Amino acid sequence: MSPITIGIIAVIVFFIFLCLRVPIAVAMGLVGAVGFAVLTSPTAAYRMVVSEIYSTFSSYTLSVIPMFVWMGFLAYYSGIGAGLYDFAYKLMGHLPGGLAIATQGTCALFGAICGSNTATAATIGAIALPEMRKYKYDDSLSTASVAAGGALGILIPPSVIFIVYGIATEQSIERLFLAGILPGLLLMALYMLTIYALTVRHPEQGPPGAKSSWRERIGALRGGLIEVLVIFTLSLCGLFAGWFTPTEAGAIGAAGVLVVAMIEKRMNWDKFFKSLADTTRTSAMIMLLVAGAVIFSRFIAVSRLPFAMATWAGSLALPPIVILMIIMVIYFILGCFIDALALILLTIPIFYPVVVEVLGYDPIWFGVISVLVVAMGVITPPVGMNVFIIKGVAKDIPLETIFKGVWPFVAALTACILLLLIFPRIATVLPSMILGAG
Repeated sequence: MSPITIGIIAVIVFFIFLCLRVPIAVAMGLVGAVGFAVLTSPTAAYRMVVSEIYSTFSSYTLSVIPMFVWMGFLAYYSGIGAGLYDFAYKLMGHLPGGLAIATQGTCALFGAICGSNTATAATIGAIALPEMRKYKYDDSLSTASVAAGGALGILIPPSVIFIVYGIATEQSIERLFLAGILPGLLLMALYMLTIYALTVRHPEQGPPGAKSSWRERIGALRGGLIEVLVIFTLSLCGLFAGWFTPTEAGAIGAAGVLVVAMIEKRMNWDKFFKSLADTTRTSAMIMLLVAGAVIFSRFIAVSRLPFAMATWAGSLALPPIVILMIIMVIYFILGCFIDALALILLTIPIFYPVVVEVLGYDPIWFGVISVLVVAMGVITPPVGMNVFIIKGVAKDIPLETIFKGVWPFVAALTACILLLLIFPRIATVLPSMILGAG
């Protein structure tokens, strides 16, 4: 049996494990280790697994993950999101669908200090949904708008998925962060336009709230926006300017959130220890996923499956853009069943060489496109993680009601992807301007 055939069988076995609800990290590690042993030897597989697990958990590069994760959980437990929502509501709440529109702005601002789609959806959902219910917003629109807005947390830097993508592909995390800013703002604007169009056509779905005076709007700046901008500027601008490494930038950001929370008396010992516990749990999960993905990628490389796929893609009498669209459709289908982070780690060893080396696309741009496509997966059935998060916040709203409302936002995501396909400079202009040619 050829190595390529063994690789294909292993991928099928991996998906069977997923259907049996085996944890993704375990499934990737187990399939990768056994496949490597079949293609080489059990001794070589044992040494590879031990070496990769040790190098993963002892890697200084990966220490960036717990820092940015802790930054997000500190923001979550300190209640900074409430001040952001108050400002966004006073600015846009009077528009048709204004509360849902304000929710998108809040998700973008919170994503700038969080980096997690689930934490963004949970935090803003707990704040925004009661307000939208008070103003008699349609349940489908209100819940779906928060679930979709949570996806901004993995696009607007700092993003844990960008960090993992950068480590796995050996691309600059600074460039990936910069590349996500304009697409993130573009997606936020498209979400807002989607909500506005829906509520203008069906005013009963999103009645406008009370209009705030400019004095109230300026006063709301002190409720959290200024602190967020200071933390964002200090952490990420320091990273882009070369003052900090990515790990140090995460530590500076976490320290900044903690100081702000303590000064404003938003943090107590119980919340502090909960933030540490959740950070430890989430970071361990990510580290296990990375270790499993590395083992799986070593096996995939030995099986020569990526080389075969690259050769096949190069032999197709199709334009590169068509091949890329096929890959994106595969991403979308897999994203309906697999968590966003796990999907990125799983598919990088297979698709990255094809897209970058054979089709010739920019790796930073492809990172942004990948995140946008997997962002669809966090809001689409059957495993839309953000939808289940919102279901946990709004327990009385049926799951199908939330899923019914996400499709206009999926259309907005599709429009954003098409714009990046037509105008790739949307993603690459900031890295080129600030960091130069890479």
